[in-house]
Amino acid sequence: MNIQKVKISAIKSNPNNPRLIKDDKFHKLVKSIKEFPQMLELRPIVVNDEMVILGGNMRHKACIEAGLKEVTIVKASELTEEQQKEFIIKDNVGFGEWDWDVLANEWDAESLEEWGLDLPILMNEPSLDELIGEEKNKPATMKITFDSPEQLQKAEIDIQELLDRKYKGAYFSVSAGEL
Repeated sequence: MNIQKVKISAIKSNPNNPRLIKDDKFHKLVKSIKEFPQMLELRPIVVNDEMVILGGNMRHKACIEAGLKEVTIVKASELTEEQQKEFIIKDNVGFGEWDWDVLANEWDAESLEEWGLDLPILMNEPSLDELIGEEKNKPATMKITFDSPEQLQKAEIDIQELLDRKYKGAYFSVSAGEL
């Protein structure tokens, strides 16, 4: 692998790059590069022998916007033209996905947003009163349809046993062959 630092003007954007970046994300990327330029050395732009970018077109554009004069590149001289096309796509495919539970419990949300991660909008959990509203004063109801009278009888017995074990004094009623 041929890693080197070159003048930013020496590399060319790929005219066939299938990716784009929206303004708000582009500005986050520029900010990220300004605040943490070491990332570019750890994750260099990948180019072919003609210095056309195979991986890192958005970073290249953001580096120009950030005013960088040099960038770290990896020259992928050993790739065939077909492998270069494959690399362009595979480099941009997101195979993984975020584990939102780990992010929520182990990471600082403000930092994650600062670093460019779009967090889902989390609403405050509604209270039980908000969920139930006026229905809270009505008895709970459930409709179950059975295929046969035998199924209904068995369900009645099972439900009564459950209520007797868990909820002393609770009751249920059956109407029109339905619980």
